[in-house]
Amino acid sequence: MTAGLLIAAPCSGSGKTTVTLGLARAWARSGVGVQSFKCGPDYIDPAFHAAATGRPSFNLDSWSMAENQLRWLARNGDDADLILAEGAMGLFDGVSTPGATGTGASADIAALMNWPIVLVLDVSSQAQSAAAVAQGFAGYRKGASVAGVILNKVASPRHEALVRDGMEASGIKVFGVLPRQKSIALPERHLGLIQAQEHDGLQDILTAAADFVSEHCDLDALRRAAGGSSVVNPADMVTVPPGQRIAIASDAAFSFVYPHMLENWRRAGADVLPFSPLADEAPDTSATVCWLPGGYPELHGGTLAGADKFRKGLQAFAETRPVHGECGGYMVMGKGLVDKQGTHHRMAGLLGLVTSYQKRKLHLGYRVANLGAAMPGFAAGAVLRGHEFHYSTIVEQPDELLAEVTDANGVNVPESGSRRGSATGTFFHLISEVA
Repeated sequence: MTAGLLIAAPCSGSGKTTVTLGLARAWARSGVGVQSFKCGPDYIDPAFHAAATGRPSFNLDSWSMAENQLRWLARNGDDADLILAEGAMGLFDGVSTPGATGTGASADIAALMNWPIVLVLDVSSQAQSAAAVAQGFAGYRKGASVAGVILNKVASPRHEALVRDGMEASGIKVFGVLPRQKSIALPERHLGLIQAQEHDGLQDILTAAADFVSEHCDLDALRRAAGGSSVVNPADMVTVPPGQRIAIASDAAFSFVYPHMLENWRRAGADVLPFSPLADEAPDTSATVCWLPGGYPELHGGTLAGADKFRKGLQAFAETRPVHGECGGYMVMGKGLVDKQGTHHRMAGLLGLVTSYQKRKLHLGYRVANLGAAMPGFAAGAVLRGHEFHYSTIVEQPDELLAEVTDANGVNVPESGSRRGSATGTFFHLISEVA
């Protein structure tokens, strides 16, 4: 198995995304084949990873995915020179009730794959005490091995010397020291980071991040620290796609689809046929199923409302073939969408759903769905695992419920999805089926 590293941190905002992208681009431009992964259910970071490495990046989620699926996905790095995984939140952060393989913590993935961990520490308000944090993380969980640290937001040579003193006394290796610098931070808006395809200056930022990390980190030592699992990889997993020819909405309003889902469909022999609702394109009439992923439809309400060719084409498609939507795609399948300013926009009308971003409330977390009716790719009674993240609220939902949905602790949530004829939709993003 290709050797790997997992870049993690004690908490969000420590700089692990910038470090991961900088390392990935630095190695890739020097000729190293880098396969990246993202721990957890984040569907934005993989696109940034792919831009940095030139290879698709995949999610590894221990709560939603069984061990054989995780190991199977890790095989995407078999033909790479190095695996570089990015953690989520803090290294040990997850839900309280374990799921398919673990709690969703990045440490689950590091332990399963035997990937050494490099901690990115924000030391802007610490000196020798940073070593105590690193030492605590290194000894907290058996099987999750911390190879060393990269110090971030170091204020001065004196500050660096004090932090290094603590690390040396604790026997913790320092792979790099990053001075304070804001110019390579990725901008944020709406639900979080701007999507990779929306960022005109992304290549310049990746180059700047690679230059910055290369100047201040020991890339050779980091690569030597990489390791990997000796466990034999499983045989190919069998995936049943939702159809033989899948029309999938793909543009700035419909981009939240997990890369492993598309990869699975293609490996199973399905044809994936992208189309752009924002460009007023209808789904390919030769497709056997239509899939509308999540995204930011609330930012494009007017454009979608005026996309007559898309709407009429989708309505005609749904008369004879199944259409499924996730989160933003589900909202567009509904009767109407209310944007931040309170403007009501007409949507496709395949469902009676009306949602409002004006009346916004955070809905976030893992989901388990027991299907009460069939949806594309899954029969009634199937149990699915996924993740929900949106601020829009339901104003109307008159249709039949699609599933009984609970959170990671087994508590019922009201966003149950709905169905009408061959149209189905959910607010959660599908990750896997429970075996």
